[in-house]
Amino acid sequence: MQAPVCLIDNGSDGRMSVQQEALKILEQIQQPVVVVAVVGLYRTGKSYLVNRLVGKHTGFALGGTIESKTKGIWMWCVPHPSKPGHTLVLLDTEGLGDVQKGDEKHDTWIFCLAVLLSSTLVYNSMGTIDNTALEKLQFVTELTEHIRVKSSEHNRNTELMRVFPSFVWTVRDFTLELEKDGKPITADQYLEHALKIKPVDARSPPGVEKHNKVRQNLRDFFAERRCFVMERPANSRAMKRMEELTDADLDPSFVQQVQDFCSYVHYSAQVKTMRGGRGLTGRMLGSLAETYVEAICSGKVICLESDWESLALIHNGRAVTETLEFYQAGMERRMKFPTDTHEALSTIHTAATKRAVSISNTSFSGVEQKHQLQFMSSMDKEYVASCKNVEVSRSEFRSVTPRTFASLEGDLMDGSFMRSGGHREFRHTLDRGAHLYRSETHKGVMGEEVLTEYLEEKNAVGMSIRTADRSLTEAQKRMEVFTQNTRTQIQQQPLHVLRSSHEDHMRQLESEMERVLGATRKPFQFSRFK
Repeated sequence: MQAPVCLIDNGSDGRMSVQQEALKILEQIQQPVVVVAVVGLYRTGKSYLVNRLVGKHTGFALGGTIESKTKGIWMWCVPHPSKPGHTLVLLDTEGLGDVQKGDEKHDTWIFCLAVLLSSTLVYNSMGTIDNTALEKLQFVTELTEHIRVKSSEHNRNTELMRVFPSFVWTVRDFTLELEKDGKPITADQYLEHALKIKPVDARSPPGVEKHNKVRQNLRDFFAERRCFVMERPANSRAMKRMEELTDADLDPSFVQQVQDFCSYVHYSAQVKTMRGGRGLTGRMLGSLAETYVEAICSGKVICLESDWESLALIHNGRAVTETLEFYQAGMERRMKFPTDTHEALSTIHTAATKRAVSISNTSFSGVEQKHQLQFMSSMDKEYVASCKNVEVSRSEFRSVTPRTFASLEGDLMDGSFMRSGGHREFRHTLDRGAHLYRSETHKGVMGEEVLTEYLEEKNAVGMSIRTADRSLTEAQKRMEVFTQNTRTQIQQQPLHVLRSSHEDHMRQLESEMERVLGATRKPFQFSRFK
């Protein structure tokens, strides 16, 4: 993708919908996907981070006004920079808390979708991680109202932790010193300190439970947490045209902090998975987005277990069809070459099955094996049908040979080729019959194989004809020499001597002709010299 596209749009009526253009792009991605979603309050610089994760300064609109630029959820898919064979899917979400929307429910669903679709969730904020910043993250406390893992679950928080993404908090325009009790601390330690739970007892002041709620939810839902702080990138005037600035125009500390953040995400973000640790492809991610948006629009609580099972059924049903088509294509491609025996056909079947199974191992989802068994059963049926088709095809083509080679068979029966020059005529008649055969059979699966079998049968006959042709040609030459010598001797020797010599030679030639021709035809008859 050269530029981002809208994945989930919220229309003028506020109803969400998954965009077909984005689904077509995801449909083509058969690789595992690493999905990184960036969420946060509007006008906090989320889109800039996503552009940098792609390795560009532009792409998602940044804007330099108070108006929020991103609406819905936008998607940008690129080859993963550090994981060959993977695709990095970046999601830039509509800014939360936009006063022009006036719909907190909409913000909650945007946040929920970002959590459910991503393998790494980046929350972007400004200033510091204080109580005000945490209160603005109240969407975390509402996750349990809209999402459940199973239809009946004992420990909802533990179940959600197992399926939720890793969590990264980026704090922009950070001006504080990372110190605690006079000692330097890391950004991660700064986050954990901000999430510290206050003890609650009878003497606790009012508001402690509210103080702890968001913090406890963040701890309960996101087991893996990281934090990155970033200084202000440039002065206020320059910030209004961020899309035009290069790294040379920005504060060096900010550039380094952004690079550290991008490096962490590129190397640490994992493949998006579903129940059982099954990695999602782009196609499956698109189906999952459709499932979640449909549940939201229908007002249902999202049940991850049911949604994953539905996704597995859809994906596995499609995988059965596509893998079987791959097997069929492999069989048809290999069967264009001659297969003399069932053993040869079985070899082709085994090779095609092995390739198809290797694909199916990366295609099927879920713990149940019924789709794999369905696929194997379908392949066996295809193989049996192929065997039957081969025999029927072979039988049909064999019925064509008597008609197309009728002239050849007739000449063989009456011994027409057993003469000097007979082998050349035999080859000409054989080639003419093969041309006629091919013109009638066209490109049948077994047509060429049956022709090959027929030609191999006639090869031995052709060898005999060629041997006889050579012997007869040599005998004719000797006969011509003998005739010429006889004429000379007639003029030079007495009649009774010539008659005796001629008869001896005639007997020798007749004997040789009988040896050459054998039982294929009557021996040549030479007229006696008078």
